[in-house]
Amino acid sequence: MSPTEPQRHDDTARPIKPSRNPSEESPWVFWRSVVITLAVALGIRQFLLEARYIPSGSMLPGLQIQDRLLVEKLSYRGRAPRRGEIVVFHAPHHFDPVLVSQTGGGGPLQCLLVNLPLIGALPDVQRPACDAFIKRVIGLPGDHVVVDPLGRVKIDGRALNEPYVKKYCPVDSRGMGPCRTLDAVVPSGHVLVLGDNRGNSWDGRFWPGGHFLPQREIIGRAFWRFYPFQAWGSLGPTSPPAP
Repeated sequence: MSPTEPQRHDDTARPIKPSRNPSEESPWVFWRSVVITLAVALGIRQFLLEARYIPSGSMLPGLQIQDRLLVEKLSYRGRAPRRGEIVVFHAPHHFDPVLVSQTGGGGPLQCLLVNLPLIGALPDVQRPACDAFIKRVIGLPGDHVVVDPLGRVKIDGRALNEPYVKKYCPVDSRGMGPCRTLDAVVPSGHVLVLGDNRGNSWDGRFWPGGHFLPQREIIGRAFWRFYPFQAWGSLGPTSPPAP
């Protein structure tokens, strides 16, 4: 090319160099991807969002057995739970002193292993303290809560509007029944949680070591039902604050 000839860009196609055979890759490449994927999935589940299903009828009729829910874990880092919200929390065997003394509780590592799909299916590793419960927030710190034999609630002397409750406790001619009553003030840092199915819910009325759920034991707020598809939608809250 002469000095006066303009320089031209080289737009010619270059041959592609053959890539290495995947079989020649280090095994660490595969396992590194697996470890990163698991770490991201566990991180999301631990700190942001997880899916849960309903195993019992304690929240009937609003939540049916086998409903699939999304539980978010960010709201309660910036605020306290609100009345009417549905929360998922560690089983009472994790924090109730009487139940912990009976079952031995469960450490974080043990519960992590129990909640893994394959290991958790083994009967010998099951621990009640590693289970999770789902109930509705009814009483807030400082509330004077009265629950009558039917399961109806008064907050500071006024009836709580609970349109989600359709199943109350059975009572006899004297107004007595199998459900526990409650008359107490919710302490600081705690909430009272009850099942919507008042006649069939093992909730704060029955816990032997105390009636109230420590807020630190709450895993997250159930906010969305994604299955079955015909029931898809938000979970509330569906009750206004007590007057």
